[in-house]
Amino acid sequence: YSTMIGYVATATRTITNNKSNGCEEYTMSHKSQRHIKMARLLTATLIAAGIGFTAAAQAAENLRFAHVYETSEPFHKWALWAADEIEERTDGRYTMQVHPASSLGKEEDINEGLELGTVDVIYTGTQFAGRAYGPIGIAGAAYMFRDFDHWQAFADSDLFKEISQGYQDQTGNVPLALNYYGERHVTSNEAINEPADMEGLKIRVPNAPMYMMMPEAVGANPTPIAFDEVYLALQQGVVDAQENPLPTIRAKAFHEVQDYINLTGHITDSLITIVGGPRWNQLSEEDREIFREVFQEAAENNTQDILKSEEELVAWFEEQGNTVNEVDRDIFREAVVPAHNGDAATWDQETYDRLQAIGQ
Repeated sequence: YSTMIGYVATATRTITNNKSNGCEEYTMSHKSQRHIKMARLLTATLIAAGIGFTAAAQAAENLRFAHVYETSEPFHKWALWAADEIEERTDGRYTMQVHPASSLGKEEDINEGLELGTVDVIYTGTQFAGRAYGPIGIAGAAYMFRDFDHWQAFADSDLFKEISQGYQDQTGNVPLALNYYGERHVTSNEAINEPADMEGLKIRVPNAPMYMMMPEAVGANPTPIAFDEVYLALQQGVVDAQENPLPTIRAKAFHEVQDYINLTGHITDSLITIVGGPRWNQLSEEDREIFREVFQEAAENNTQDILKSEEELVAWFEEQGNTVNEVDRDIFREAVVPAHNGDAATWDQETYDRLQAIGQ
């Protein structure tokens, strides 16, 4: 493509120069004629391949959005919507391909991909982002939020903006939105009613320290396993239990290999939409604002879809033959809260106190 432009430019300069010299009738040099012929040939080749000048230029701006969630989940649906919106709002300057279900790697892989520039946009848990910048992981700690309203107030707060800026300063990557992922609950093959019921329980958790806080506080044995391997691990008895929000339990069919869904609600969890620094640095201010607006809208839609799904799924699981077990969350909370500012904490006391004060 660049060669073709060079041919056209060279030929055009020759013709213009001849005209400016007062030649009403002019002839092109053999070299200029060859440049024009080559330009026409390359143009015809591109068109024959279905590629025009504009499309050829746009191809260099195709972005990669990676996540680990199933195509049936709202996160994927709204990622596809965001891709369409960005293409439309940037007048085709950017297109985006969405890669779901760990197709570009596990959480650790896609986070690394942001740094390397091999991935442009990801959804990731706050706990995974917390590996690079500790304070952002506070949103993923067990019983850190009182309820959904507390979580939403944090998502809209100056504190979250400050923490996001700290993450950006540390990594160069840019958090654009906080998506509600849902309340995480424990599934098992025996009822869990109190912390003592989890003692010695081998429970799968994602491979990030914050997910281990609750199991360790109640004497369970947290076992990190990659997301796409959990179903088989449960089916084969490699682990006894796992924990995830209701929409995820359904999407990954964990209810097929677990009898009980114990509503511990121990983490009010989030996914952060993050744009990699290498890509962000290439965007104009106009396009950065478009990205902010689109991904914030997508996050709001994700949140509403997850809330609706949580309301409907208790009855659905019961229809499938699972026992949905209400538990006294206060006794679990009492077991976990002392760990909030313990050795596992990656935030300071001031950040913790500010978060707890939100919405009070």
